[in-house]
This record gives sequence, C-alpha cells and structure tokens, in this order.
Amino acid sequence: MAESLTSAPVLSTPDHHILTETETIHIPSSLSFLSEDDFRVRYEIDRTLSEIRQHRWRRVALQFPDHMLSHSARVFQLLSRGLSATPALTQKPAVPQAHELDEQIKRLDINNETESQPAKFTILADTSYGSCCIDEIAAEHVNADAVVHYGRACLSPTARLPVLHVYTSMPLGHDAAIQAFTSAYHDRTTCVIITGDIPYAEHVQPLATSLANTGYTNIFAAQIIHNHSSAIPNRTLPGEVEADPEKLSNWHVFHIAEPPTALLLTLSSRVASIRIYDPESPITSVPSPQVTEANTSILLRRRYALVTSMNTVSTWGILINTLSVKNYLHVVEHVKQQIAAAGKKSYLFVVGKINAAKVANFSEIGGWVVIGCWESSLIDSKEFYRPILTPFELELTLASDDRRVWTGTWSSDFQELLNRAAMTTAPADSAIHEDNDNEEPNSKNDELALDSSDEESAPPEFDLRTGRYVSQSRPMRHHNHTSQTQRPESTAASGVVSNALTRRANGDIIAVNGIASPAAEYLKEKRTWKGLGSDFEIRYEEDGAEDIEGGLIEEGRTGVAGGYIVGDSVKT
Repeated sequence: MAESLTSAPVLSTPDHHILTETETIHIPSSLSFLSEDDFRVRYEIDRTLSEIRQHRWRRVALQFPDHMLSHSARVFQLLSRGLSATPALTQKPAVPQAHELDEQIKRLDINNETESQPAKFTILADTSYGSCCIDEIAAEHVNADAVVHYGRACLSPTARLPVLHVYTSMPLGHDAAIQAFTSAYHDRTTCVIITGDIPYAEHVQPLATSLANTGYTNIFAAQIIHNHSSAIPNRTLPGEVEADPEKLSNWHVFHIAEPPTALLLTLSSRVASIRIYDPESPITSVPSPQVTEANTSILLRRRYALVTSMNTVSTWGILINTLSVKNYLHVVEHVKQQIAAAGKKSYLFVVGKINAAKVANFSEIGGWVVIGCWESSLIDSKEFYRPILTPFELELTLASDDRRVWTGTWSSDFQELLNRAAMTTAPADSAIHEDNDNEEPNSKNDELALDSSDEESAPPEFDLRTGRYVSQSRPMRHHNHTSQTQRPESTAASGVVSNALTRRANGDIIAVNGIASPAAEYLKEKRTWKGLGSDFEIRYEEDGAEDIEGGLIEEGRTGVAGGYIVGDSVKT
C-alpha cells in the first residue's frame, strides 16, 4: 500500500539554493595536497618560465581543467613571482646621442610592449568545449599570445595560437606496475607496446627499461608525438610497424590509467589485445586486479546498431564541438557534402558544451553528427533524445545497404576521411569531364529523365526500428528533381526570388527561397507550440491584407535568475 504524502513533493530547486548550490567536483587524491617542491615539479614552473622568456610572450592564458582549478591561483602566483625575479640591470644605461635617439623613435611602435614589462597571465576556466582541447576562443578574448594547457590533452593541432602543454605528471609506483605487468604477460617473448595516459607518459620509458632488465625481449616504450593520424594516436610505433602497419596486429598494448573510449575503439581492430593498468587500485591478490583486459565488442555492436538504424533519417544536425582543431572546417564541408549527396538535409549548430537539454530543443532533427577533436567526437550516452554519431559512422550510415560493410574497424581521424574522399572523387571528376566533352544538347533532359526513372524504380525504405515505410527519407533529392522539371519559365527568366514561404503542391515539401526546408515542414505539421505569439493569426502585406493582427507589445521580465522584476513587483 502506497504511503500518503504529508506535503507536496519537491519538483524544483529551493529558492535559497538558486545561486548557492553547485555541482561537486571530484578531485583526485593525488592532487589534494602537494608540497612546495612537488607543486613546482608537477606544474613545471621553471620550464614554463623559460618558454615564456624565450618566446617573449606578453599575454599568456593559463587553461586548467575543472579538477585543477583549486591550484590555479597558486600557479599564477609562482609564475608571476618567477618573472618579476628576473635580475635587473645594475649599470646605469648610457644617454643616447641625438642621432641615436632619432633612430630609436623611428623604430618605436606603441603596440609593442617593452621587454622589461612582465607578462600578464589570465586563468581560463569553464572552457567553451572539452577540457582536453585548447580554448583558443577564450584566449583570444584576452588577446593572449599563447596558451599554457595543464592536464591531459588530446594534442590536436591548433589553428591560431601557440600552445605549451604541461602534462602535470602523476606519480607511479614502479614496483607495483612491474608486478602487474608480469602477472599479465607470463611469456617474456610477447610483443608488448607500453603506453600511458598523458599524466603518466614520463614513466613509460623507465618502466620499459626495468622490464627489459628482468628478461622481457620485445618491449617497446611509446613516446608522445603530435600526430593523431598515427596507428596509435599521438604515440610512436615500433620500427617494423612503421614499415608495415599490418604488423601492429602482432603486438599487445599495456596502457597505464584509463584510456579514452575513442582510443579503445580505434585500437580494438589494430592490436592483438589491450590491457589497462589502474595505478590507483590497491594490490590485494595475484593476478593483480589492477590489470583488466579491454573488451570493446559490446560497444562496437551498439555503435553499429546506431549506424544501421539511422539510414532513413531525413534531417541531420551537425554539431560543432570545437573551434580550435586545425582542419575542422574542412570536415564540416565534407560532412555537408555527404549529407547533400545522399538527398538529405543538414543544419549547422554551435552550442558550446553538448548536453541532452540543448540538443533536445531541436526535435525536428532525426540524427546528429558531432565535429570535435578525435576524443570528444565520440559521445555514447543514452540521455540524448536522438543518437549522436561521428563523421566516420555517418559515412557508413549514408552508404547504401549493398555497400555498407562493417569490418569491426573504427576510426576517429578526420584526415583519414578527407584523404579517402579525395581519392574517391578524383577519378569521378575526370570521368565527368570526359562526359562533358561529348555531351549533346539534350543530355540534361536525358539526365533528368534518368533520375526520375531511378527514383521511381528505387526500392522502398523501411525503418529498421519500427518496420514502417519511410516516404521522405531523402527529401532533398525529390525536391531538386521537381524544382528542375516543374519550375515556371517566367520565374527562371526573371530571376526574382520570393522572400516568403512558397505554397506547396500536393506531395511537395515546404521550401524557403526555393530551397527545401524539412524544419519548416516539421514546424507546420508536428510542432504543437511555435513560440511566443503563436496563438495569434498574423497576416502580411504581401497577402493583400490591410490590417496586421498580432499580439500586444508588453514589457517583459528583467533582472537575473535570482529575482526577476515584472513591473513594480519581484518574481523569483
């Protein structure tokens, strides 16, 4: 029997918690307390000062992840003191002569700051996108000359500003790591590549040397490089693998700390096995529970299920999750061209950090593809209203059923997609030029007729999730065909473009300025609420109406969320 409620349930945040309640940030135990010497070593204060002096940076942005913000003020203080401690000139400078003074005035630039002026530091928090990426947008807001990035990073190339990476190295017990390794690999001739997450990268080479001294003969210590197109992203490879990438399948990977999911999926089809060593787990038994073998089969099957279930999506949303990755604009254009070539519609969105509430506002979007760094492009969460794919997965989704082949491989490298697209379009372009040389006057009409026959003879498409027939899975292909064959000659000759929604014929999709708009179609057919003032009937002068009927203009709310002001009253 259900218990009776003595008071109304709490359905919102209490008023006194509106501005005070915040989300709890988990701080690793290794960062909770640091001595003065450990602090200078972990945040590489001396190296940072040396780089600033060498490159003569005058405005430096310090970017911290959320769990390191508690140390940001201390880093700021040490860097400021370090620059101000530069030895000053003890000798009195000589007074320049008149001709020397004239030359100095000619070379004077008011925009350049003197070398004696110390650099200015700005702490960047709450980054626009993921903490692993360089927030160039926030850095440019303060006119920064460079960015010092702390913590783990995706090492994606930046587009504008130079970057100094401080990995904030974490401590590692070598004896425990060696014990965990030997419990995982009993055969001392096994080919193993030792890698580590960014904060543990400096321990990889010493650990490999210690294991080689114990008798292991095929150990390779992968070092950090800025190349996410490598077979192991941002890591060096053994010599035989560089000569023949197929030989990577003979090697096992021993990774220190939990790797990003994108790295696991990328390596799942390239290496023999992946074992993950967690340095913060206590050793309680042998074999060590710190070492677990990565199993990505379930995740890969789930990703492939999303790929095959979204081939009937007619409207795609392109989410920009970075503005600093060097080639993200090329990937955006490539994705837009792919979606248009499949006869589907795409819309571009820039929403900052992605969450379920933001993307749920656009219910007309049937599927999302995210453009970000190689790590943040993979968003695997059931909280989102519509699935979110990577550009690699979108390429499989848009492929026809007879061409879609799932080999178990997964890639997060944008450059690989662009290179493959360039190789496939080059022969096609040459063939098109050859056809155009032999083209006859009526070839355009023949092409339209061929497209029409192909569209009529195309097999029906069904939604694999519901089993229902989908009639508008490729709205742009149908609209392009009808607009070319049924466009009035007078409109084409005059070149006049309407600035209003065009009235559609039976079976046609709504168009705006002659371009099909599935979003406008969704707004008319399925949206029950269309915004403020949608309950008024509005007529425009183009329709011949003399009076324009609409809602009254009223003063809205002002103030902040802690207490809105409506007229003379206060509403919270």
